Amino acid sequence: MFSLANKTAVVTGGGSGIGLAVAELFARQGAVVHILERDAATGQAAVDRITEAGGTAHAHVADVADQAQVRAAFAQIGQLNILVNNAGIAHVGNVENTTEADFERVYRVNVAGIYNCLHAAVPLLRAGGGGAIINMASIAAHVGITDRFAYSMSKGAVHAMTLSVARDYLSVGIRCNSISPARVHTPFVDGFVAKNYPGREAEMFEKLSRSQPIGRMGTPAEVATLALYLCSDEAGFVTGCDYPLDGGFITLNN
Repeated sequence: MFSLANKTAVVTGGGSGIGLAVAELFARQGAVVHILERDAATGQAAVDRITEAGGTAHAHVADVADQAQVRAAFAQIGQLNILVNNAGIAHVGNVENTTEADFERVYRVNVAGIYNCLHAAVPLLRAGGGGAIINMASIAAHVGITDRFAYSMSKGAVHAMTLSVARDYLSVGIRCNSISPARVHTPFVDGFVAKNYPGREAEMFEKLSRSQPIGRMGTPAEVATLALYLCSDEAGFVTGCDYPLDGGFITLNN
């Protein structure tokens, strides 16, 4: 079950965190994985990890916020079956202290970046007879989270784009779903805690972990496993859905 043999997958932001976990798992399941990363060294390091484990992967340097770079990368990749729109950035702030520059930066990566990849990938998926798309949303698309104004805006847009693509391309065999994680323990989280709470890292990590009712953060591997199901043939009846992966945050955090 859940084989991706003879499939080609593109994972944006596949060099670290959730994206790396997705890329590694998809390669283990037989997919040829193409990683899009802004930093060449990060992308190549991920490819080296995958090939050393027996998988097949390629790295492409592209900033998802730059449509020309995205189009060039997808033109090089050619035929594909799976797109995982994982690349994204965070921002802390409310509507008053979020600057125009901050808002635009989040929009360009988290919203326009996914649009750019969809715009390039959908014609390739259509030409190949269909395929599967995963957009990485967030619980911030569904509930109010303190000081996440721009980030919440962007993830709400991701959710809406997912529904639109699922509806528009139903007839040509393209399925589109999204995953909405709560906090997931990635290097970003460790860096965020170290930068903002020096000397209180362990205390704040525990506090952030307890904000999920289940009592811990998720793992990149758990997100990757759900992505694998949604991109597999076993999920052929699933489209236009969002999957909270949140340790009970949305429904039990009251």
